[in-house]
Amino acid sequence: MLKPKEQMPIILKGVHTLINEEELLEKLKKSYNQKKPLTIKLGLDPSAPDIHLGHAVVLRKIKQMQDLGHHVVIVIGDFTGKIGDPTGKSKGRTTLSDEEVKENAKTYCEQIFKILDVEKTEVRFNSEWLSKLTFEDVIKLAATTTVARILERDDFHNRYQNQVPIGIHEFFYPLMQAYDSIELNSDIELGGTDQTFNILMGRNLQKSFEQEQQIAMFMPILEGLDGVEKMSKSLKNYIGINEPAEIMFKKVMEIPDGLIIKYFELATDEHPDKIDNIKSELNSGANPRDVKYHLAKIIVSLYRSPEEVERAIVYYDTAFSKKDIPEDIPELLVKGDKETIGDIILEIVKINLVKSKSEFIRLINQGGVQLNGEKLTSDDINKPIKSNDVIRIGKKRFLRFK
Repeated sequence: MLKPKEQMPIILKGVHTLINEEELLEKLKKSYNQKKPLTIKLGLDPSAPDIHLGHAVVLRKIKQMQDLGHHVVIVIGDFTGKIGDPTGKSKGRTTLSDEEVKENAKTYCEQIFKILDVEKTEVRFNSEWLSKLTFEDVIKLAATTTVARILERDDFHNRYQNQVPIGIHEFFYPLMQAYDSIELNSDIELGGTDQTFNILMGRNLQKSFEQEQQIAMFMPILEGLDGVEKMSKSLKNYIGINEPAEIMFKKVMEIPDGLIIKYFELATDEHPDKIDNIKSELNSGANPRDVKYHLAKIIVSLYRSPEEVERAIVYYDTAFSKKDIPEDIPELLVKGDKETIGDIILEIVKINLVKSKSEFIRLINQGGVQLNGEKLTSDDINKPIKSNDVIRIGKKRFLRFK
């Protein structure tokens, strides 16, 4: 285990807010002297199991602390998931069934272990302890806070002001999540800045239970490919960790230059000293595209095998980097996973890249059509196409699928 002052810059890299730094250093000193790892807690609400790089920001930070020798506990909110975290919602969430919670939790675990070390991670379900609380226990728990405190949450406050109904059971969500910290006696809890209220509630509850208070660590929101909005599947500005390596690589290359360092800080495990060197290179006139190319290789390699990374590099270099491919070329929307070359021939005719279906087939037979740099044959007519594929017809006609 590194000495506490050596751990601090690694732990603090990219952190938005920490409460507080002095307490963290004291915890690290005690951990180091007693040779006892800190308990790092992350609570996951299993209502939205698809993870993208925005979600992975917190997981990457936990992986860094895991690599420093600390103990990671993932709390799957199977019990709290039946209520649903109302954070940021203008109305209450629909409760999940036991079957939905279990299926989502399974999917979540499959994804988080693409980031965390499964051998060094403890997974707990908060139904283990929350389902055993008596009604008397719940009343005592509720007595540790006030309605005024709960209404400090923006979502509750806004709903109350706008006369949008709030169920009493929703008030218990932050208390139940905070009780997870009591059960685990957690030293550090992480979350996004949108989880500030819930995580601070854990600190307050630990104080009420006369436990040493956990460090509250908040990671920033990662902007998506548009460089403005929070990364989101609904906004289609996301990079999914389950996407093919080729797609991931190409999307990383699309991020605005101004976000390069932020992505290094939040989406990779690179040491702060190395990131400082990259900053210096950019400030000294290094080509942002070259730095982004390096970033893309690092990010894709975190989630894919070396062979997949190499294929992604070849794919990108072939389809997007060659100087003879213009930047401004026509695009067609891929309508489904099973769409093939044959399915889009009429669309190609409609945008006047070829005069007819027969001409396109004739060009294929003559070796005049390429897909991502590879010549198509008549046997490839049923070959599936995917987003970001590039078709070249002859020497000067190009088409990219999106």
